[in-house]
Amino acid sequence: MRILLVEDHEDLALIIGDHLLRAGFVLDHAGSAAAAAACLDVVDYGGVVLDLGLPDLDGLSVLARLRREERGRQVPVILLTARGGLEDRVKGLNAGADDYLVKPFDLSELEARLRAVLRRPGLRESHVLRFGDLTIEPAALSVRVAGAVLDLARKEYALMEEMLRVAPAIVIKDNIEDRLYSFEEPVTPNAIEAIVSRLRRKLAAAGARVRIDTLRGLGYRLSDRGTDALDK
Repeated sequence: MRILLVEDHEDLALIIGDHLLRAGFVLDHAGSAAAAAACLDVVDYGGVVLDLGLPDLDGLSVLARLRREERGRQVPVILLTARGGLEDRVKGLNAGADDYLVKPFDLSELEARLRAVLRRPGLRESHVLRFGDLTIEPAALSVRVAGAVLDLARKEYALMEEMLRVAPAIVIKDNIEDRLYSFEEPVTPNAIEAIVSRLRRKLAAAGARVRIDTLRGLGYRLSDRGTDALDK
C-alpha cells in the first residue's frame, strides 16, 4: 500500500520512511504543505502520516484540504506533532484525523497505529485477505498457499496484495505502477510484466489453485481454478 509521509524534519523522515518501507509499505515523502498538495493531486494514497509543524502551512490546513475533496474523505490520516496538549489533540481529531501521535514516539507504535486505522470499516486494510487457496496477512507481510508460506520479494508481495484485495475483479495495469512505486523509484518499461511472471512461477511451484490472468489492454486478475478442476 502506498503511503504519503508529510514531515519537514529530514532526519526523522528518513528514520520513519526506512521503518515503513521495511514494514512493506510503498512510501512518498513531502517536506512541506505545498509538496504534500502536489503529491495528493496525482496519487490516491492508502494513508497519510502528517506532521502538524510544517514550514509553509500548518498540517491541519493540509488535512482540511484533503477532507474537502471527494477522494480524500476516506483516506486514513495519522497526525504527528510535538504539541501534546488535550486541546491540540481534540482540534486535530475534530478536523478529521483518524489518530494522533505525540513526538517522540516509538516507530513500532506508529506502524501499529497505521495498520489499525487502515483496518477500520469502509477502508482497505483487513486482518486477513483470502481468495481460493491464497491468504495474506498484511500486518505480517505473510502470503500462504493452502497454509504453506510463499516466499515473495517486496514488489511481488505488493502486487499480490493489490490483486487479492479486489479478486476476482481486475487490477487495472495503468494503476499498478502508482500503487507499487514511489516517485523516487525507477520503473523499467517491463517491470510489472516481470513481477507477474515471477509470481506465476512461484504460484505454480507451490501448487496453488489460484492463477494470474492477463486481460490484454486492461490489466490482471486472480482466478480460482479449483472449482473448474472439481467440475471436470
